[in-house]
Amino acid sequence: MNNSIKKILINKRAFTLIELLVVIAIIGVLASVILVSLSTARSKARDARRIAAVRELQKALELFFEEHGHYPISSHCSASAPNGGWCNSIESQSGGHWVWDNGSLALTNYLKVDPVDPNQSAVAHWLPYDGSGGIYYFSQGYGTNGSWYMLVFGMENDSDLEKIDGVTTCNGHRFHYGTSSGLRKHIITLGGDSGC
Repeated sequence: MNNSIKKILINKRAFTLIELLVVIAIIGVLASVILVSLSTARSKARDARRIAAVRELQKALELFFEEHGHYPISSHCSASAPNGGWCNSIESQSGGHWVWDNGSLALTNYLKVDPVDPNQSAVAHWLPYDGSGGIYYFSQGYGTNGSWYMLVFGMENDSDLEKIDGVTTCNGHRFHYGTSSGLRKHIITLGGDSGC
Protein backbone atom coordinates (compact mmCIF):
# COMPACT_ATOMS: atom_id res chain seq x y z
CA MET A 1 0.00 0.00 0.00
CA ASN A 2 1.34 3.39 -0.71
CA ASN A 3 1.75 5.96 2.07
CA SER A 4 -1.03 8.31 0.94
CA ILE A 5 -3.67 5.55 1.19
CA LYS A 6 -2.34 4.51 4.62
CA LYS A 7 -2.63 8.12 5.83
CA ILE A 8 -6.26 8.36 4.64
CA LEU A 9 -7.20 5.10 6.35
CA ILE A 10 -5.47 6.08 9.60
CA ASN A 11 -7.04 9.57 9.64
CA LYS A 12 -10.60 8.25 9.07
CA ARG A 13 -12.38 8.16 12.38
CA ALA A 14 -15.62 6.30 13.20
CA PHE A 15 -18.37 7.41 15.61
CA THR A 16 -17.79 6.45 19.18
CA LEU A 17 -20.40 4.50 21.12
CA ILE A 18 -21.27 7.62 23.15
CA GLU A 19 -21.88 9.67 20.01
CA LEU A 20 -24.15 6.97 18.60
CA LEU A 21 -26.14 6.78 21.87
CA VAL A 22 -26.60 10.57 21.91
CA VAL A 23 -27.91 10.54 18.32
CA ILE A 24 -30.29 7.66 19.11
CA ALA A 25 -31.57 9.48 22.22
CA ILE A 26 -32.21 12.67 20.21
CA ILE A 27 -34.11 10.70 17.56
CA GLY A 28 -36.16 9.03 20.32
CA VAL A 29 -37.12 12.36 21.91
CA LEU A 30 -38.12 13.82 18.53
CA ALA A 31 -40.22 10.74 17.72
CA SER A 32 -41.99 10.99 21.10
CA VAL A 33 -42.82 14.67 20.55
CA ILE A 34 -44.20 13.93 17.09
CA LEU A 35 -46.35 11.03 18.37
CA VAL A 36 -47.80 13.13 21.19
CA SER A 37 -48.61 15.97 18.77
CA LEU A 38 -50.24 13.54 16.37
CA SER A 39 -52.35 11.99 19.15
CA THR A 40 -53.51 15.42 20.34
CA ALA A 41 -54.41 16.44 16.80
CA ARG A 42 -56.45 13.26 16.33
CA SER A 43 -58.40 13.74 19.58
CA LYS A 44 -59.14 17.36 18.66
CA ALA A 45 -60.37 16.24 15.23
CA ARG A 46 -62.70 13.69 16.90
CA ASP A 47 -64.01 16.45 19.20
CA ALA A 48 -64.70 18.67 16.18
CA ARG A 49 -66.66 15.80 14.60
CA ARG A 50 -68.61 15.32 17.87
CA ILE A 51 -69.59 18.99 17.98
CA ALA A 52 -70.63 18.91 14.31
CA ALA A 53 -72.72 15.76 14.93
CA VAL A 54 -74.48 17.28 17.93
CA ARG A 55 -75.16 20.54 16.08
CA GLU A 56 -76.60 18.57 13.15
CA LEU A 57 -78.79 16.63 15.59
CA GLN A 58 -79.98 19.86 17.23
CA LYS A 59 -81.01 21.29 13.84
CA ALA A 60 -83.00 18.14 13.07
CA LEU A 61 -84.69 18.31 16.48
CA GLU A 62 -85.72 21.91 15.81
CA LEU A 63 -87.13 20.94 12.39
CA PHE A 64 -89.07 18.11 14.07
CA PHE A 65 -90.43 20.59 16.64
CA GLU A 66 -91.55 23.03 13.93
CA GLU A 67 -93.48 20.27 12.14
CA HIS A 68 -94.92 18.39 15.15
CA GLY A 69 -95.19 21.02 17.90
CA HIS A 70 -93.00 19.05 20.32
CA TYR A 71 -89.53 17.53 20.50
CA PRO A 72 -89.33 13.74 20.12
CA ILE A 73 -90.42 12.18 23.44
CA SER A 74 -87.70 9.75 24.47
CA SER A 75 -89.82 6.91 25.80
CA HIS A 76 -89.78 3.44 24.24
CA CYS A 77 -86.22 3.58 22.87
CA SER A 78 -85.23 0.16 24.23
CA ALA A 79 -82.13 1.71 25.79
CA SER A 80 -80.85 0.48 29.14
CA ALA A 81 -78.28 3.23 29.72
CA PRO A 82 -78.94 5.18 31.77
CA ASN A 83 -82.51 3.82 31.72
CA GLY A 84 -85.45 3.14 29.42
CA GLY A 85 -86.55 6.78 29.39
CA TRP A 86 -83.53 7.74 27.29
CA CYS A 87 -82.50 7.16 23.68
CA ASN A 88 -78.83 6.57 23.02
CA SER A 89 -76.79 6.23 19.85
CA ILE A 90 -75.43 2.83 20.87
CA GLU A 91 -78.33 0.64 21.98
CA SER A 92 -81.38 2.08 20.27
CA GLN A 93 -80.28 1.99 16.62
CA SER A 94 -82.71 1.00 13.88
CA GLY A 95 -81.60 1.47 10.28
CA GLY A 96 -79.08 4.13 11.31
CA HIS A 97 -81.61 6.06 13.40
CA TRP A 98 -81.77 6.13 17.18
CA VAL A 99 -83.89 9.13 18.25
CA TRP A 100 -87.46 7.95 18.86
CA ASP A 101 -90.72 9.77 19.52
CA ASN A 102 -93.12 7.73 21.67
CA GLY A 103 -91.95 4.45 20.12
CA SER A 104 -91.56 5.62 16.49
CA LEU A 105 -88.41 6.73 14.72
CA ALA A 106 -88.37 10.52 14.81
CA LEU A 107 -85.77 12.09 12.55
CA THR A 108 -85.94 10.00 9.36
CA ASN A 109 -87.39 12.96 7.41
CA TYR A 110 -84.61 15.31 8.55
CA LEU A 111 -81.46 13.16 8.59
CA LYS A 112 -80.25 10.32 6.38
CA VAL A 113 -78.86 8.74 9.55
CA ASP A 114 -78.85 10.03 13.11
CA PRO A 115 -75.32 11.21 14.07
CA VAL A 116 -73.12 9.00 16.25
CA ASP A 117 -69.94 9.59 18.24
CA PRO A 118 -66.62 9.12 16.36
CA ASN A 119 -65.57 6.68 19.11
CA GLN A 120 -68.91 4.88 19.07
CA SER A 121 -68.45 1.85 21.30
CA ALA A 122 -70.40 -1.39 21.31
CA VAL A 123 -71.61 -0.89 24.88
CA ALA A 124 -73.31 2.20 26.30
CA HIS A 125 -71.18 3.86 29.01
CA TRP A 126 -73.25 6.14 31.19
CA LEU A 127 -71.77 8.68 31.58
CA PRO A 128 -69.70 8.99 28.37
CA TYR A 129 -66.36 9.67 30.05
CA ASP A 130 -63.59 11.25 28.02
CA GLY A 131 -65.09 10.55 24.62
CA SER A 132 -65.78 6.87 25.28
CA GLY A 133 -68.51 7.02 22.67
CA GLY A 134 -72.22 7.61 22.65
CA ILE A 135 -74.73 10.43 22.47
CA TYR A 136 -77.69 10.33 24.86
CA TYR A 137 -81.08 12.02 24.27
CA PHE A 138 -83.84 12.71 26.82
CA SER A 139 -87.11 14.65 26.54
CA GLN A 140 -89.89 13.79 28.95
CA GLY A 141 -91.30 14.98 32.24
CA TYR A 142 -90.03 17.94 34.28
CA GLY A 143 -92.84 20.17 33.14
CA THR A 144 -94.24 19.00 29.83
CA ASN A 145 -93.20 16.03 27.67
CA GLY A 146 -91.57 17.20 24.46
CA SER A 147 -91.28 20.88 25.44
CA TRP A 148 -87.56 20.60 26.11
CA TYR A 149 -84.71 18.15 25.44
CA MET A 150 -81.15 17.41 26.46
CA LEU A 151 -78.22 15.76 24.74
CA VAL A 152 -75.38 14.33 26.82
CA PHE A 153 -72.04 13.34 25.28
CA GLY A 154 -68.35 13.19 26.18
CA MET A 155 -65.42 15.19 24.81
CA GLU A 156 -61.73 14.31 24.95
CA ASN A 157 -60.37 17.84 25.42
CA ASP A 158 -61.39 21.14 26.98
CA SER A 159 -64.06 22.90 24.95
CA ASP A 160 -65.89 26.21 24.83
CA LEU A 161 -69.07 24.13 25.18
CA GLU A 162 -68.19 23.66 28.86
CA LYS A 163 -69.07 27.34 29.37
CA ILE A 164 -72.68 26.77 28.23
CA ASP A 165 -72.97 23.26 29.68
CA GLY A 166 -76.31 22.47 31.30
CA VAL A 167 -80.03 22.44 30.56
CA THR A 168 -82.93 23.91 32.50
CA THR A 169 -86.27 22.13 32.07
CA CYS A 170 -89.70 23.73 31.76
CA ASN A 171 -90.35 23.36 35.50
CA GLY A 172 -86.98 24.88 36.43
CA HIS A 173 -85.01 21.68 37.14
CA ARG A 174 -81.36 21.98 36.00
CA PHE A 175 -79.38 19.09 34.50
CA HIS A 176 -75.60 19.38 34.37
CA TYR A 177 -73.75 16.06 34.20
CA GLY A 178 -70.21 17.41 33.79
CA THR A 179 -67.87 18.61 36.52
CA SER A 180 -64.89 20.94 36.54
CA SER A 181 -62.39 18.11 37.10
CA GLY A 182 -62.00 14.35 37.25
CA LEU A 183 -63.64 11.74 35.04
CA ARG A 184 -66.71 13.87 34.39
CA LYS A 185 -64.79 16.99 33.36
CA HIS A 186 -65.49 16.69 29.66
CA ILE A 187 -69.14 15.59 29.80
CA ILE A 188 -71.35 18.10 28.02
CA THR A 189 -75.09 18.53 28.55
CA LEU A 190 -76.77 20.65 25.86
CA GLY A 191 -80.39 21.15 25.05
CA GLY A 192 -83.23 23.30 23.91
CA ASP A 193 -86.72 24.28 24.85
CA SER A 194 -89.82 25.59 23.19
CA GLY A 195 -89.88 28.67 25.36
CA CYS A 196 -92.01 26.86 27.95
